Amino acid sequence: MTTEKKSLLEDLGSLLGERLVSVQARLGEITVVVRATEMLSVLTLMRDAEELRFAQMVDLCGMDYSEYGDGAWEGKRFAVVYHLLSVVHNRRLRVRIFAEEDDFPVLASVADIWPGANWFEREAFDLFGLIFTGHPDLRRILTDYGFVGNPFRKDFPLSGHVEMRYDPEQQRVVYQPVTVEPREVTPRILREQTYGCN
Repeated sequence: MTTEKKSLLEDLGSLLGERLVSVQARLGEITVVVRATEMLSVLTLMRDAEELRFAQMVDLCGMDYSEYGDGAWEGKRFAVVYHLLSVVHNRRLRVRIFAEEDDFPVLASVADIWPGANWFEREAFDLFGLIFTGHPDLRRILTDYGFVGNPFRKDFPLSGHVEMRYDPEQQRVVYQPVTVEPREVTPRILREQTYGCN
């Protein structure tokens, strides 16, 4: 681990201490887990503290851990992962926050901390069904408003629930139940025995 990563770990430990559920340094990156109940205060401190100054949220993505590790996962099902950047200190940090409930995952919106989070949170809402309280305009962004379900959840069927097509007789787009038979296709790969060897 580089001295810069060690310095970041020390700064995180001294500023946040017990508020960090876990800290992991792996593959040259640091990931911290924060409780959902403390997320706004911790993320605000990460943005404002002179030692950290994570002024940019580069990315936000939803995660569904229901089949993680081939079903060996025993923690909460849904999480949001924030990728933060400190331009001042040239540091990156990954912050993971798990929603308390699996049936109705709710987290606080960080759009007031990083305004760029607005559309990222809409995307996580649309694709994973994650609710962000305090969001100024939480509605679908990638699927149409009549779409049923959340397509990035692990239990969402690959073929979906409905299909959309243009009906020339009605001269409009119509929705109907899926007509494709559900199936799983595993590609067959043929390689030479010495493929990739010198």
